[in-house]
Amino acid sequence: MLNQNVLALGKKRSTIREIFEFGNQRAKIVGRENVFDFSIGNPNVPAPDSVQQAICDIINTQNPASVHGYTSAQGAEDNRTAIAESLNARFGTDYSAKNLYLTAGAAASISICFKALAASSEDEFIVFAPYFPEYQVFIEHGAGAKCVLISAQIQDFQINFEELERKLSPHTKGVVINSPNNPSGVVYSDETISRLSALLNKKTEEYGHPIYLISDEPYREIIYGGIEIPFIAPKYKNTLVCYSYSKSLSLPGERIGYVLVPNTVDNFQDVYAAVCGAGRVLGYVCAPALFQRVIARCTADTADLSIYEENRKLLLEGLTSMGYNCIKPEGAFYLFPQTLEANDYAFCERAKKYDLLLVPGTDFGVPGHMRISYCVQTETVQRALPLFEKLAKEYGL
Repeated sequence: MLNQNVLALGKKRSTIREIFEFGNQRAKIVGRENVFDFSIGNPNVPAPDSVQQAICDIINTQNPASVHGYTSAQGAEDNRTAIAESLNARFGTDYSAKNLYLTAGAAASISICFKALAASSEDEFIVFAPYFPEYQVFIEHGAGAKCVLISAQIQDFQINFEELERKLSPHTKGVVINSPNNPSGVVYSDETISRLSALLNKKTEEYGHPIYLISDEPYREIIYGGIEIPFIAPKYKNTLVCYSYSKSLSLPGERIGYVLVPNTVDNFQDVYAAVCGAGRVLGYVCAPALFQRVIARCTADTADLSIYEENRKLLLEGLTSMGYNCIKPEGAFYLFPQTLEANDYAFCERAKKYDLLLVPGTDFGVPGHMRISYCVQTETVQRALPLFEKLAKEYGL
């Protein structure tokens, strides 16, 4: 007998992955250039030159055994020190190597946090819609805890505080935030973060145990219009930060990121040790050694993110003019418009006849919407707009 829960997960990929694979099959028939795949958040811009330079320098000048050998389970100390110093320079913090656990990307970081914090099957983690669908998988199947969903505040996609206050309970172990958000592109305002911090402090005191804030931040550097995005950890002491270089440095396939455990966290030493233990249990020890060294040298760099801003402008203005309704994204590289019929699955299925590959909003906890990932070539966006218009005309717009 196999584990039936994981068997079911293995037999059915996520909707995003299913659509992505559908696109791969269509490309064999109609040509890759004729498939307008807006399904997956796979950065199309190249990594900055500093990444290539770092790779070549490390490989050509260092002992191959050390380049490709194991590091400490939580990552080599000098690499963690470099990341900590970069954070300190940007945010005025006082982190060191002992605050960081390097991971195989943000998915590993988040999974580790859930596993480290969940003490029993009664523990609850709160997730705000719209949310990355795998959170529920990580919480329920990875950590064996309960996932509590808060419905979306459709008008602006800030936090639905009324529902949050109702669903916080003595079983609440953690609250997950993702800003800039996947799939909406919305950035939580200072007001939202301050209100959330005050509420969690109040409930921590009331329940007599910490409520941890897990801040999922892979899109931290992708913001538009000169807005400032608050660094969450100094605003709420029991924050764990999950980060990935997949988006900022365009390195999704290299799987490199970290968990940050600030000194301010209650019982810091035990929480950090639990993070290390969770990494051990899940098999996430020793993140890819070469790319530990690469990111340590490139902490201040980003890919050319201006391409995403141009794509956002083209799509947002184009779709709005056609009659689509969409909240303006302030970060990340996603649009999350309302679909032109209530059944978002039916709408996204209809879009396939134009080889427009879109992800139904139901998978992100918000029916009647669709996610459009615009980390694609600008030419792809330009060529897709007439197809979005043809689709809109089918609905009388």
